[in-house]
Amino acid sequence: MQGLTAIQRRLRADWPFPAGNTPFFYGWVIAVLSTLGFLFSVPGQTMGMAVFADAFIEATGLSRTELSFAYMLGTITSALFLTRAGRFYDHYGPRIVLVGASLMLGTAVGFISVVDVLSQALAERFFGSPIILAFGLMTLAYFGVRFSGQGIMTSASGNMLLMWFERNRGLVSGSRGVLVSLGFSLAPLGLAMLIDSWGWRQALWWLAIVVGPVFAMICLVLIRDNPQVCGLNADNLATSNSSERVANHQTSYTLQQVRKNPVFWLYSMGLSIHALFGTAVTFHIVAIFEQAGRSRAEAFAYFIPQALVSVVVNLSASALADYMRLKPLMLVMLLSFIAGAIGLIFLQSDVGYWTLVLGFGVGGGLWGTLSNLVFIRHYGPKHLGEISGLNAALTVFASAIGPLLFSLAFDRTGTFAAGPLMCIAALVALFVVCLFVPQPLDTPPSR
Repeated sequence: MQGLTAIQRRLRADWPFPAGNTPFFYGWVIAVLSTLGFLFSVPGQTMGMAVFADAFIEATGLSRTELSFAYMLGTITSALFLTRAGRFYDHYGPRIVLVGASLMLGTAVGFISVVDVLSQALAERFFGSPIILAFGLMTLAYFGVRFSGQGIMTSASGNMLLMWFERNRGLVSGSRGVLVSLGFSLAPLGLAMLIDSWGWRQALWWLAIVVGPVFAMICLVLIRDNPQVCGLNADNLATSNSSERVANHQTSYTLQQVRKNPVFWLYSMGLSIHALFGTAVTFHIVAIFEQAGRSRAEAFAYFIPQALVSVVVNLSASALADYMRLKPLMLVMLLSFIAGAIGLIFLQSDVGYWTLVLGFGVGGGLWGTLSNLVFIRHYGPKHLGEISGLNAALTVFASAIGPLLFSLAFDRTGTFAAGPLMCIAALVALFVVCLFVPQPLDTPPSR
């Protein structure tokens, strides 16, 4: 703790250059870095790991269910530490947190590339079962990529942008969402091409270098924790306007207060159900499409039209969110996911395919808007790291059980339809509750 504080003091806002003296508002640099933080988290996201799933199964000898179980254990374990990571963010700021998360993610990606070699070497030395050792090492590797990538890197990257913009927060975060959605949709195809060109192990090595030391150096040089340390104000407003707005600023709630607020749990459950459902579909995307009579190429290509719909919805909803309440967006999001689940059940037909694309596209776009804005809108910026950390823990936990839930349902029934049916029941119940619970803190920013 004391060592990190000393490092934080040495990383002054004017090192290696004074960000407040740039000829443009430095918040736009932060917007670019926030976008890169999301994009470079791909190795810790499900769509990043799913592309390597078949290679991991072949290399380690694990079954699909065993790999899903290792993924679940690693992800759940990572979720247990995310609220504490949020406290680190509140205390030390995004600069230190993102440098550390990048190095951790790069290390974890490098480690996962040699799990099969390590398990064989340990089995030969200690006469253990290579399958059991591979399972344990994969669990540890999944913990590393999920905690640092999906957990810390995305949460910190999202939170730091919110500090630099307030009046146009929705529009700016929505613009970032466009690039992130496109990047995430193209990631499976890009990673598949990288694997075909270099092999899965070498592809992971390239990823480890880029998301690790390369991005860590970028964060160290360019990130500034907030506009105030640079002598600036949010949205680059004049001091007089900023002072007036600070005086009328919303109350910031503590994590203890938020835990007692039912609206927090409703939004977290809505965001988490998408994480569970979306992660399960992405993790098993090739097998799901294969059962529906569709090819591996169609499975990866699905992400492109889905992302295009998501991009349009995200940008439109984020711009509207600066002027309207968030509850209607939440309700439409839940209905869209229900439609997507129905489409998944009938994926063998063209109607089912496009229902899946539109349902998950619209829902994913609204999910991006809500996950960016809802907690700072309702509970203020002071404890945003802890609050968003708790939500991230719940979301990551849900994403952990999704692949295993779908895998077990497939093992029991021989079809992937059982998983979507369970998700539909949960989504309908959540929609009914959200419809009637009031949200008094849901107010757009003053303009």
